[in-house]
Order: sequence, then C-alpha cells, then structure tokens
Amino acid sequence: MPWNRRGAVRAAAAVALGLTGLAGLTGCSDDSTPSSVASKAASAVASIGAQATGAIASATAEAGRKLDNVKNGVDAKDAVHLGTPAMDSGGRSTVEVTVDNTDGSAKSFAVQVEFKDEGGNLLDTVVVTVSDVPAHKSATATARSNRKLSGGVKADVGTALRY
Repeated sequence: MPWNRRGAVRAAAAVALGLTGLAGLTGCSDDSTPSSVASKAASAVASIGAQATGAIASATAEAGRKLDNVKNGVDAKDAVHLGTPAMDSGGRSTVEVTVDNTDGSAKSFAVQVEFKDEGGNLLDTVVVTVSDVPAHKSATATARSNRKLSGGVKADVGTALRY
C-alpha cells in the first residue's frame, strides 16, 4: 500500500508522548492544570490522527474500486504528466493531468493521483478519468483532492491505465 501508516502513527505517538512527558513533570490533576491540558491535547492529537487515517484509507479504497472497474487496461504511467499542484477556491488541492495517447485508436485513461506532503507521506488519493482521447493526441483533466489539504502538497501518479 503506498500510504505510510506507520509514519503517521509514529508522528502522532511522538507528539502524544511529548505531551504526556510534560504532564508527568507538572504532577497536577486539576482540569485547568498543565497536565490536564496536555492530556486533552494528546487525546486531540490521537483523534485527529485516527480521522486522517480513516480518510486516507477510505480514499485509497475508493481509488482501488475505480481502478478495479477498468477492463483490459494497460499500464500507461509513462503517458501521464502532472502539472504543479494548486489550491482551488474551496481549499482543496488540484493538479492538471495530461495524458498522451500513443495508440492508433481513441482510448480512455484512468489515472490515480496521490497527493503527498513534503515528506512523501500520502495525504489523499483520487482517480481521474480522461475519456475518448483521439489517436496520437493529448488531453487534460483536473484531479481534485477529496478534502482540504494543508502544508506543502506534491502530486504523483500512483497508477495509470489506458483502455
């Protein structure tokens, strides 16, 4: 699986562990004490990590289902080029997908685009379809993330099928 679950879990655990260590140093138990605040923060980090994990797993499963529906597809990863990721007016990441049909007849393409952070960790994945590209021509489409993504976002081609 292309998503780095272990990295996301380690990051959330490191933050929670750091906050727990801070709580141990204060030794207080009042709801407004640093230990209480740290405990609540650790719970929030764990919750956010679980939500992100679920969103990525859901997006990955949906992309897999879409690609599984392609019949007689051939690997076309070399025929796909991605533009520079941008943000749309709704705050979602977008990237232009260009496909080159080198075949002698019209073909369609299913392209899995993986949105990643600067560390290479998977943030989201989508499948965009470019239909009926004429023989020896190129066509474009826009891949749009399923949700708002923050920080530096890169885009990579996961899987590309020509059919």
